[in-house]
Amino acid sequence: MATKKVIAICQSGGEFVTNKDGSLAYSGGDAYAIDIDQDTSMSDFKSELAENFGFSWDTMTLKYFLPGNKKTLITISKDKDFKRMVSFSADAANVEIFVLPEEADARNVSNMPASRSSRTTASEAVVPVVSGGDIVVGDDMMANDFQIEIGMMPEEDSPLPCNFVLTDEKQHIKAAQQWENAITGVDQRFNSFTEFRDVLHKYSIAHGFTYKYKKNDSHRVSVKCKAQGCPWRITASRLSTTQLICIKKMNSRHTCERAVVKAGYRATRGWIGSIIKEKLKAFPDYKPKDIAEDIKREYGIQLNYSQAWRAKEIAREQLQGSYKEAYSQLPFFCEKIRETNPGSIATFMTKEDSSFHRLFISFYASISGFRQGCRPLLFLDSAVLNSKYQGVMLVATAPDAEDGIFPVAFAVVDSETEENWVWFLENLKLALDDPRTITFVADFQNGQKNALPLVFGKGQHHAYCLRHLAEKLNTDLQGQFSHEARRFMLNDFYAAAYATQPEAYYRSLENIKNISPDAYTWVIESEPFHWANALFEGERYNHMNSTFGLDFYSWVSEAHELPITQMIDQLRAKLMQSIYTRQVQFRELIVTTLTPTNEEKLQKEIELARSLQVSAPHNSLFEVHGESLNLVDINQCDCDCKVWRLTGLPCSHAIAVIECIEKSPYEYCSRYFTLESYRLTYAESINPVPNHTMTMMMVEDPQPVEMVVSVTPPPTRRTPPGRPKSKQVEPLDMIKRQLQCSNCKGLGHNKKTCKAVS
Repeated sequence: MATKKVIAICQSGGEFVTNKDGSLAYSGGDAYAIDIDQDTSMSDFKSELAENFGFSWDTMTLKYFLPGNKKTLITISKDKDFKRMVSFSADAANVEIFVLPEEADARNVSNMPASRSSRTTASEAVVPVVSGGDIVVGDDMMANDFQIEIGMMPEEDSPLPCNFVLTDEKQHIKAAQQWENAITGVDQRFNSFTEFRDVLHKYSIAHGFTYKYKKNDSHRVSVKCKAQGCPWRITASRLSTTQLICIKKMNSRHTCERAVVKAGYRATRGWIGSIIKEKLKAFPDYKPKDIAEDIKREYGIQLNYSQAWRAKEIAREQLQGSYKEAYSQLPFFCEKIRETNPGSIATFMTKEDSSFHRLFISFYASISGFRQGCRPLLFLDSAVLNSKYQGVMLVATAPDAEDGIFPVAFAVVDSETEENWVWFLENLKLALDDPRTITFVADFQNGQKNALPLVFGKGQHHAYCLRHLAEKLNTDLQGQFSHEARRFMLNDFYAAAYATQPEAYYRSLENIKNISPDAYTWVIESEPFHWANALFEGERYNHMNSTFGLDFYSWVSEAHELPITQMIDQLRAKLMQSIYTRQVQFRELIVTTLTPTNEEKLQKEIELARSLQVSAPHNSLFEVHGESLNLVDINQCDCDCKVWRLTGLPCSHAIAVIECIEKSPYEYCSRYFTLESYRLTYAESINPVPNHTMTMMMVEDPQPVEMVVSVTPPPTRRTPPGRPKSKQVEPLDMIKRQLQCSNCKGLGHNKKTCKAVS
């Protein structure tokens, strides 16, 4: 196994200093190295350290920086953390581990000024130490041996804050002690009142007291200890002729019993949010439960789940921006989409109280690509947005010439209703302005069944999504039939849907009828001419499910927790990258008539056609003899096997006739499968949209027409407890077997719990 050679550094006798960006740097130290591999345990590692540094291995604490983040220290408390550290730092040039004996006293970080606020910024710069237990890495990262740098901190005057757990009522040093000298006294300066208030809050936590404001405005902040009769006071005001804030008065003496102050009072959501911000940035899946545990361990403050969750939301807003501000920026954002991508549709609606109602987006590159290169086939589906304000995203996607996903339009609405589907389809129709008869593959529920003919007229074709039909059939049959009966009926249902000949379709229906007349009635009443290949009049190119755009839904799942403008912009960036990738792929393709996938399909049919015999024609009708007798109408581009009509490519029977009349099979392929159609689909690009917040600050009069509209967030809705229910249909081979009583033959119970009289 290869060994990764790394220079090891023993951080003994040095000190931490704070840079202007808030990161930590270590100055001084000797060198020492330990070789480890993926089989090295934490106990072995500590034993070697103890032997070299001369103290007991079971009293030391190990810490390290996140790669690329010199602000966050991770504690290694168990062997699993140790393995994660090795894996997580696999790509790093070196790894520094700081070793701290348990009995060492933690001191403050060196007070070298990083800004005009003397000491303040330096002491605040050390973010709280967090547990390494939340770092998740793949097992495949354990492949190499490593040589780890070890930093041994001095036992006295250690500048590194510690991370000890309170056990057996023995109070170890907490991370909050780093803030004991956050406030030093009169003449200490700060950049703003916000910074002063934040530092004051941390100072009070470190010293264990609560306070109240005597005066708190834009000119002066005066604070006193909340305990009755305690003389502690502090006053800060703006430094004359500057924007700096300066402490003018301070009485640092406390006469109160600070130890009895309730910790919960000091744990404001905003403060917790600022504490966990760096950790949340590195680990977006940081759970409220883990947040509460880390805060309790580091600061001795107990949070409940709700407090931790709200603090996480505040931290998320600090990192990603305000949800409320994002809604207020929607008018400007839509204007910028239309400005940077001419021909695009970006429109929104508000309710009477100015709260957000609906948003529709369709980029010109998508509109043009669908009209010029895609089949007249659209898949309609929805995705739930599990964000702060929830909602639903309605999506229209199309297949490109290679059956790749081509998103055409999407909308954010409050819920999936007929009214919202009508609004979405009206905007979609306006955007596409396509004279072709479009086939829609969509659900038959949630308003789509009525919305489609209402907007596109009766000339459109609505193919019911087979997945949603199977889900409803499976649900309706549950509890009435045994596992085997349901499996047979669902198999026959799928066979009826995919059957190309009416005979095969009716044969499958008879099989269902023989099992259950009620199930047969259900299938007949489900309007088979909307889903059965043998009866459907539209052209859906053998696509049976509306869940075609799964890749797009994965993009939505990655962005749905962002503020609305950032979510839309991230989806725009994904679309832009996807189109660019396809443009590059097109330039690398070998020049042929059809795209590679369709070329391969056609060649297979050509090979099969060589064994077929064609009889003399009757007008445009030809008989083709092989394992069966098939009729081909060459003028109508149809074969009675229906494969040609269903796929858009000539079947082997048709190719035998085409070669007989000495023509090329390529002349009879759908133009939507050609390389030229693929090129036209991705001919246009999506342009970046400038940062709307910064742009609004730069523009002197940023008030286009829509800016007169005020947009506020929609009302929040409480979600039911527990994991959201999945809409996915059970695969045929995964249908849960129901209990069947051997006594009464009933379903849902067994003989032991049977209530029937034996």
